[in-house]
Amino acid sequence: MVNFTVDEVRALMDYPEQIRNMSVIAHVDHGKSTLSDSLVGAAGIIKMEDAGDKRIMDTRADEIARGITIKSTAISMHYHVPPEIIADLPDDKRDFLINLIDSPGHVDFSSEVTAALRVTDGALVVVDCVEGVCVQTETVLRQALTERIRPVVFINKVDRAILELQLDPEEAYQGFVKTLQNVNVVISTYNDPVMGDVQVYPEK
Repeated sequence: MVNFTVDEVRALMDYPEQIRNMSVIAHVDHGKSTLSDSLVGAAGIIKMEDAGDKRIMDTRADEIARGITIKSTAISMHYHVPPEIIADLPDDKRDFLINLIDSPGHVDFSSEVTAALRVTDGALVVVDCVEGVCVQTETVLRQALTERIRPVVFINKVDRAILELQLDPEEAYQGFVKTLQNVNVVISTYNDPVMGDVQVYPEK
């Protein structure tokens, strides 16, 4: 069941400070579209049990046939910030309109990623915990930093570390740390000093 109405979304459009545009970027097959499905499911737009299989952001026939994202696609969601997350936020500022943009991960469609990032406030960089930082991961990170977009790293497919590699908790943690260190190498290479420190820290 959708947990917001068209009228609520329309009302939020009058308050730009309560609108956030977010791109999901990653190497191909690292789970961008599945994660986007889960976020859309959490907003009540699709059933949570359909998240991952529905691939709601892949709307073109060739995307469905090939199982990859070719064109960036956006969807709008409503989010209410509960008091337990941010206590000092005024009640009339707790509702946000989130425009989620799912962008391609394949190298052939990098221009779509740049276009998505240019209308974005933040970028969610999805990294497969087993495969780690791949060529296109570095490319999309560079694109985000070039557009002065702060990246947020999301380590995905943790179940692969448990079920496929059968790592114990410490080994899995060290694998995550190594992935974040590799992300930081890319960030330090392409970071714009104007942005300040945008590296990620596993201990925080």
